[in-house]
Amino acid sequence: MLASRCVAWVLGFSLAAAALPAQDNYEIQVYGSDLVAKGATMFELHSNFTSKSGVDTGPGMFSTYHALHETVEITHGFTDFFELGYYNFTSFQPGQGYNWVGTHLRPRFSVPGRWHWPVGVSFSQEFGYQRREFSPDTWTWEFRPIIDRKSGRFYWSINPVIGLSLEGESKRQGAEFAPNVQVNYDVSKRLNVALEYYGSFGPVSALAPFKQTEQELFPAINYDFGPDWEFNLGAGIALTSVTDRVLLKMIVGRRIGPRK
Repeated sequence: MLASRCVAWVLGFSLAAAALPAQDNYEIQVYGSDLVAKGATMFELHSNFTSKSGVDTGPGMFSTYHALHETVEITHGFTDFFELGYYNFTSFQPGQGYNWVGTHLRPRFSVPGRWHWPVGVSFSQEFGYQRREFSPDTWTWEFRPIIDRKSGRFYWSINPVIGLSLEGESKRQGAEFAPNVQVNYDVSKRLNVALEYYGSFGPVSALAPFKQTEQELFPAINYDFGPDWEFNLGAGIALTSVTDRVLLKMIVGRRIGPRK
């Protein structure tokens, strides 16, 4: 009964949020420290829809209003401490149809479980290209430390992300701080409810006041369709006026190959 109520609450919230603004993103996810198993490949589809947009994207750029962003992510596990991910970004714009946006690569290293650390730890890097029509920064690099822990029914993960523009409008600003956090609770063996946080505080050398930064919360659910499947559904709520107010997101993943 509790699981059914949680599912109904999140789905109802997501549908009601369709009339509110959203955020321009292609892959909205707080990472866990676990890697794809050695020899296995994970295929994921990230679908993010902006029902309304309250943020000016700037001259020469496509608006996020009613934009559907879809990203194909393919990750292969090479060892018990290294995996490599590939992203292909696309965007569907009203009146413009589907457009290719860009690609990223994501090598990631993890502390092996056999070391028996009290928390999970991994380090991800992501770099690549996005077309100028969709991003003011065409070449970017990201460093993402990942720290997480599972304790009973509770799980938390912290990603203190550092991003850097290699080519574009933000190149001279230096590294930027964009933390991501999630807290999850297992309602049942299959249903997990979560609260995800995504923030962007600007350059590390001169962090901006909170009201001038992008800040968003995502109530979300994770549902277990089986050990080789991944499913995440959520709706974002803006905490500042410079953030698109709501973004609907869904992640569907399928693992091929050996398990851990």
